[in-house]
Amino acid sequence: MAEEVKVFRTWSSSFALRVIWALKLKGVEFDTIYEDLSNKSPLLLQYNPIYKKVPVLVHNGKVICESLVILEYIDETWKQNPLLPEDPHQQANARFWAKFGDDKVLQSIVGDVLMKEGKELEEGVLASLENLKYLEEEIRGKKFFGGETIGLADIALGWLAYYLGIFEEILGLILIDQEKFPSLAAWKQEFANAPIIHENWPDRDKLVNKFVAMREAKLGKEAPK
Repeated sequence: MAEEVKVFRTWSSSFALRVIWALKLKGVEFDTIYEDLSNKSPLLLQYNPIYKKVPVLVHNGKVICESLVILEYIDETWKQNPLLPEDPHQQANARFWAKFGDDKVLQSIVGDVLMKEGKELEEGVLASLENLKYLEEEIRGKKFFGGETIGLADIALGWLAYYLGIFEEILGLILIDQEKFPSLAAWKQEFANAPIIHENWPDRDKLVNKFVAMREAKLGKEAPK
């Protein structure tokens, strides 16, 4: 009997992309259900009543939410092309960098740079560069965060290889400079060039328009009257 594997996602979510990449790296067949988050489907609300967001993985009727949790489930369920190493310490390290990516790197770049202006943006840039320094030190001397192959931390941080360039274009600044962050810049290129990765990037122009609109809406609301 064929397995039921469904992914609820949006066209633009970098969190949902993680799930797509992981399933494709594992060679798992799946169906994609695209959601409009301004008009969420009853199924999405049923499957993820707490957060009401994507991605959601449905595997033979079982529902798994939250992208990092889904990645671990995928790795435990389908053993081929492992995302986590066997060594417990290396596993913990991968989980640490994946969480650091979400809690610190993503928050500082999107929340404190893309969605700010003036002095707040300048402070956000400094905080982002500080966070990127830690990633530069961690990736130095390695092809991927997972070693020679793409692993959990690479997939979690993978948005940097595409979305960051879009943010930089919108803001007119460069965060991952080739001279300051040579290892991180090389990793970005290496990751983005992997066929399964670059074949699944969303349309760049559509993303630019989406994030410009988000930024303007955010700054418009916060602008003094």
